[in-house]
Amino acid sequence: MDYNSGSFDLIAHKVTPLLSSLPLHPRLLQTLDDLGLNEPTPIQQQAIPLALEGQDLIASAETGSGKTFAFMLPTLDRLLNTPAPDSGTRVLILVPTRELAHQILKQGEKLIKGTRLQIGLITGGESFKYQRALFRKNPEIIVATPGRLLEHLEQGTPDFQGLEVLILDEADRMLDMGFSDDVLSITGQCNSERQTLLFSATLSHRGLKGIIDTLLRDPAVITLSTVRDRHGSITQQIIPADDKIHKKNLLAWLLQNETYDKALVFTNTKLQADALGPELRKQGLRVGVLHGDMTQDERNQMMGLLRQGTIKTLVATDVAARGLDIKGVDLVINFDMARSGKDYVHRIGRTGRAGEQGLAISLISHQEWNLMTGIERYLKHEFERRLIKEIAGEYRGPKKLKRSGKAAGGKKKTASTTAEKAKNKKAKQRLRDKKNIGKRRQPKDAETAAPREAGHKPLTRKASKPTASD
Repeated sequence: MDYNSGSFDLIAHKVTPLLSSLPLHPRLLQTLDDLGLNEPTPIQQQAIPLALEGQDLIASAETGSGKTFAFMLPTLDRLLNTPAPDSGTRVLILVPTRELAHQILKQGEKLIKGTRLQIGLITGGESFKYQRALFRKNPEIIVATPGRLLEHLEQGTPDFQGLEVLILDEADRMLDMGFSDDVLSITGQCNSERQTLLFSATLSHRGLKGIIDTLLRDPAVITLSTVRDRHGSITQQIIPADDKIHKKNLLAWLLQNETYDKALVFTNTKLQADALGPELRKQGLRVGVLHGDMTQDERNQMMGLLRQGTIKTLVATDVAARGLDIKGVDLVINFDMARSGKDYVHRIGRTGRAGEQGLAISLISHQEWNLMTGIERYLKHEFERRLIKEIAGEYRGPKKLKRSGKAAGGKKKTASTTAEKAKNKKAKQRLRDKKNIGKRRQPKDAETAAPREAGHKPLTRKASKPTASD
């Protein structure tokens, strides 16, 4: 099976019309009924029965498809049906970001309500002392980010020798963030007889094959969609912008005139996010900022303000592109175009979730045009072009385009121009020769005219070879 190419066989499984039809523990079925959850999503229909059989599983589905319940429900069913009160951690869920970890924690707490199961959170930005105390309580489920969990393992705090289920969520993102070695170090200290479930938005990541081959045993594979699939519920637009100042004017206009409940504005740098927040607030907009340099308490507070509606817009870096499941986000604006197609998909995936409609707008300067067209080719989808007449700038896109959609123009290198550059290039100079530039060379006769000392031959100096500085 070629994991690297992203080519997989779809597991054909009997479609289950209702979650209540699945062979889940009665306590879980009651909880689902209390939550008003009855119809499973496609990923839940296919993944839950396979996971219930105890099989290792690889599952790929787009963001917002219900992957969390797809791995949580069969895992909780296992814990409820086979109690082990004297064991340590029974389930480990590894995720790339704190935001995603908090999201899974909340979903898990909803599902274990009314049971004796406990779930704990281990991420950066929290007290080591508190987390060590949490491990001593032996919660059945641990949700963790790799970096902080590895620090605890190096101190010998947790014990995963009795681990029954290992879940890797957003595995491709963990590899993008450089967690591959950390994940392998952690799993090397886990029970080798465990069940492993790997969920990812894409299965074509170059490093994913090594992880799969190392950690999973004869896994079943489900691919419902890939990151290249068009988000049918999201309208995707681009607006050309002259420069940063014009972008700021466009952004303010959109936030003041578009109809939306909540909006996410993405930048590529923390500095830009910090700059935009106060500028938008000066224009009367309720705006918050979220990026990786903020403490966990600050990040939690900002997310709370957005969920409560105290703020309506969140300016964020890509730290917010994964794991955020906020109801009511129906507008995403890329102030800076995403650096890759995958990052773009995860950004706009914050809207248009669960069948709702969303709008994604990217502000494109002339420097970003070719990046934008590259993302169009990656998605196999052409963005809708848009102009705002009230503040339209001079830039409307390149005057000439290549077949690929990229900007055409610019002088091509020719043999004559290359030869001319080589001719005009100055010859390299030795440091000693550079130091002697401007100094008078001492005549040869003067060197030999110095009086001889007893037993010494007259000093002579060899003439240096001519250089470009002579």
